[in-house]
Amino acid sequence: MISPTQARNLLRAVAACFVPSAAHAAPTYTVLYAFTGQADGAYPQSQLIADAHGNLYGTAAAGGISPPSRVGPPYGVVFRVAPDGTESVLHAFGRGHDGADPQAGLVADRAGNLYGTTSGGGPTYNGTVFRLTPAGREAILHDFAGIPDGAQPEASLLRAASGDCIGTTYAGGTQGAGSIFQLRRAPASYDMMFSFTGAATGANPTGNLIRDAAGNLYGTASSGGTAGAGAVFTLTPANHESLLYSFQGGTDGSDPIGGLVRDSHANLYGVTYAGGAPGYGTIFRIAPDGTETILHAFAGTKTDGGAPYAGLVRDTAGNLYGTTTEGGKAGQGTVFKLSSHGKLTLLHSFTGTDGATPLAALMLDAQGNIFGTASLGGASDSGVVFEISQK
Repeated sequence: MISPTQARNLLRAVAACFVPSAAHAAPTYTVLYAFTGQADGAYPQSQLIADAHGNLYGTAAAGGISPPSRVGPPYGVVFRVAPDGTESVLHAFGRGHDGADPQAGLVADRAGNLYGTTSGGGPTYNGTVFRLTPAGREAILHDFAGIPDGAQPEASLLRAASGDCIGTTYAGGTQGAGSIFQLRRAPASYDMMFSFTGAATGANPTGNLIRDAAGNLYGTASSGGTAGAGAVFTLTPANHESLLYSFQGGTDGSDPIGGLVRDSHANLYGVTYAGGAPGYGTIFRIAPDGTETILHAFAGTKTDGGAPYAGLVRDTAGNLYGTTTEGGKAGQGTVFKLSSHGKLTLLHSFTGTDGATPLAALMLDAQGNIFGTASLGGASDSGVVFEISQK
């Protein structure tokens, strides 16, 4: 028989087994910067990047300073937001020929130069590829002509260690359905890698490209494919393109606008803007053999979200993070997490005053904090830069 003291100690030990070892704090949402729609920019649609000091860099599709010779709105900005929330405009697109309407995110080299695209501007207003030095000096690396080289680039560039940049255009190319291009650094040259044609190849790519160790590129075409509802494609180093999956526009999804992420088993993950059982878009996985699995079908409700526009990001545990442009508590969009076990959790529902309609992919830091932009909402309804802490 045990003593009373031993009994009390045993009860304490048993009770301790039912107490969580550590409570998980609810995610904390913070608006780091709200655009005014004036000289500081407006309507950010780009994924953010960060430097070693925690500064965030991105583009806003409008705002900036109009040149004296032009009456009307300016053409967008490249911006930096410091850790204390101070925003700086690094470049304002305002002369037309230097680019206009930047929608894609930026990439950086080791010297701190930033590379990006504008979907408009240039001599024929078909868009540009630009470089911006740390001192804010802009150089145009390529002016798109439409046909045959491409038009309206909307995705971020993929930059190789060699300094070459690979990207896509939504339109133009030899068939007018978009293109994949390579901008070589040395010697400087522009190479058309592939022109989309429609049904057989997909059409109108908008999401960022990714590349595997063998040099194969993967991406999404927002339309085209066998049913005209978009496709997932791959391009080999020899520039041979093939479709890994063609969306049929039903429960399997439709209109894959965002880019892809890839796991160590070569599975590809992405979203469709529409389709799925309720019709508000999906989160999908494409296996190496082309088999599609729907991981989540959005319902467009207050507790779910709908119409995901941007691609996903993936953490080391296999959790996926993304945004929806609709749904949530106020119908203004959401930030969500899909666990590796398939459970969807809303990390934030936009209300309008704190942002609305996020169109860009998120960024994760090493601590698991989430950074992103909402294209609308905020104090001036011109968009915000936000952070979600998961600590």
